[in-house]
Amino acid sequence: MASTPAQVPPAALPGPLTVAALQGLIRERYFATDAARGTPATFMWFIEEVGELSTALANNAPGKSPTPEQRANLDEEFADVIAWLCTLANVNGVDLERALGKYTVKGVEGVKS
Repeated sequence: MASTPAQVPPAALPGPLTVAALQGLIRERYFATDAARGTPATFMWFIEEVGELSTALANNAPGKSPTPEQRANLDEEFADVIAWLCTLANVNGVDLERALGKYTVKGVEGVKS
């Protein structure tokens, strides 16, 4: 594959994918179902995806020789974790882009360096 998914914006969006755009897209497409499912069940789905990401990371670990399918699965599992995180944020009324702003301010407690 010539380019990675991170380099190709989704066809539904006119420009680069932002956190706000992704969260909005997830909300628009799935909020009714997500809200009905609620936080506990949505969190369970999220954790399942984190587990699948863990397996994909292990399959692609240094010293391993992942197949093209295992490499593609790694990309897919990262995307799934972010999508389910957006779902959890939507169900709980959290604006992820605003919340992530804490990582852009130097000197703020909790900011990674």
